[in-house]
Amino acid sequence: MNIDLNAYIVYLYPFLVTLMILEFIFARHLYDVKETLSGFAIALGATLIASFTKLVALGVFVVIFEFFKDFRIQYLGYESVGWAWWAWVLCLLGDDFNFYWHHRFSHTVRLLWAAHVPHHNAHTFNLSVSIRNGWFITLYKPIFWLWMPLLGFEPVMIATCLVINAIYQFFLHSQLVPRLGWFEKVFNTPKVHQVHHSCNLEYLDRNHGGILIIWDKLFGTFQDLDDDIKPRYGVLKGPDSYNPITANMHEFSAIWRDVRRAPTFKDKLKYIFYPPGWSHDNSTKTAKQMQQELAVVTNPQAAAPKPADVRQAS
Repeated sequence: MNIDLNAYIVYLYPFLVTLMILEFIFARHLYDVKETLSGFAIALGATLIASFTKLVALGVFVVIFEFFKDFRIQYLGYESVGWAWWAWVLCLLGDDFNFYWHHRFSHTVRLLWAAHVPHHNAHTFNLSVSIRNGWFITLYKPIFWLWMPLLGFEPVMIATCLVINAIYQFFLHSQLVPRLGWFEKVFNTPKVHQVHHSCNLEYLDRNHGGILIIWDKLFGTFQDLDDDIKPRYGVLKGPDSYNPITANMHEFSAIWRDVRRAPTFKDKLKYIFYPPGWSHDNSTKTAKQMQQELAVVTNPQAAAPKPADVRQAS
């Protein structure tokens, strides 16, 4: 089965751009022109790099698919998962599962966060943010998908599901879509995704799902939007610059500075692979540490030690 992805994307891009223009016209207050233009520059750089890295990734998928063909026939009893409707459903589920973990690690491993942070360092939340992708994220993202061609999912099917997931997520970046009732119990929605793009302590590192929100509910990272906590978009420590190069490089530079000042080799590695905010001297804190401190402030009784049982001597 052959699927020409480019044939669909050629018609899709003008439609998505039109939606951005309409949102800009009817919800001008949601946009910062300089930030939006910076986002388009970031998107252009990401597209140029991804045009190469995605082609390499597809080639790697093909190599793995072919290399493990005999293994699948011998041990799994099939050559390919095939193209049946249920194969597409499984592929979409597998793709979304991969995206959740890729996205979650991109927030909890500082080196990966450095590649992902350009998507988050905008202070606005609108459709233009959806295309504001880091330049280096496609260098590691395909790693989370390698098991799929190994198990026999067709490489073109995997690539198609990646595109479907990306298109769905485009619509998540809007403040104009209201609550969607029961749909939000299973699927990711714009209201749910607003939490993910917020830098409020209550909202940090939540709602990493792509199409489905069930992964966050299963793995303990779901947070509903609280009507009493207005989202503040962006990151806690941003570059304060519209320069697309700065947006993509500032966190890498910060990592390098922290590695240089780390007293031990172990600490140097922690500055690279531990969550953003970790520090050897507690001068900065991770999202989890700050949320624990917030919980103590907002609910001190829950954090207080319970009195020991007093038993009367017999």
